[in-house]
Amino acid sequence: MAGASSAIGDDGALMGSCVYSKDLFFEGVHFSRKWMCLYDIATKAMMVNISDAVAMNAVPKYALIGIAMPSNMPLHEMRELTQGFLDTATAFNIEIIGGDTIANTKLDISVTLVSVSSRPLLRRGIKQGDCLAYTGVLGRSATELRYLLSGGRLHRRAKFTNIHVRQQFIADATVSLHSGMDISDGLFCDLEKMLRINRLGVRFLAKIPTLIACSGEEYEMLVAFSPRKRRTLQRLAQKHRVRLTIFGRSRRGTFKSYCKSHHF
Repeated sequence: MAGASSAIGDDGALMGSCVYSKDLFFEGVHFSRKWMCLYDIATKAMMVNISDAVAMNAVPKYALIGIAMPSNMPLHEMRELTQGFLDTATAFNIEIIGGDTIANTKLDISVTLVSVSSRPLLRRGIKQGDCLAYTGVLGRSATELRYLLSGGRLHRRAKFTNIHVRQQFIADATVSLHSGMDISDGLFCDLEKMLRINRLGVRFLAKIPTLIACSGEEYEMLVAFSPRKRRTLQRLAQKHRVRLTIFGRSRRGTFKSYCKSHHF
């Protein structure tokens, strides 16, 4: 078996100007059919992958979709699932070029994206003293997951089921960023990954509540940049109506997340 590629370590694998990414979206691990309709399941399965591309300042071009579905799934449900994939692909100008479908006892989805980038944003590149920041408002996904687990139902605009990527902001901001990644496993969990690869620690500017620190599946952006670029990034965030919260500065040392896995 060949050794691991040096391209591994970011939200996708950078090979030349292409970014290849894959995410799994499994029933009982990432979603429950009691919570989401099939259209929304397909949409979110696509969006968690699109978020990886956006995190690397890449534009998604092609998708391959693998679906393992119950053998007794009715035709109208298959069509609803298919429409979710097609509508999301159309919204981002992505061409679905293939995949595979097999029978299973539950619904499991695998999406592979091929994206292109002329200026990829990587997790490596943080310098000592850089500002560390995140986009948007964190914590809603964890709150909504707890509500679902207690038997509640979410409204259509709930963050747990609706992912809004920061594509235009990242496209404009990348030239001023040293590093970036999407927040899929929680702020502290993903911060640990990004700091570890750069062999750095963090000095927090204020205490961060556990709800914000550990909420997974937020699909916001975690970024690092020079303090000299602070005003530039804040102007860009305002331009794109993106909330940007600077929560710390990188420093010598290490950082270890205390958050537990957010999957149910």
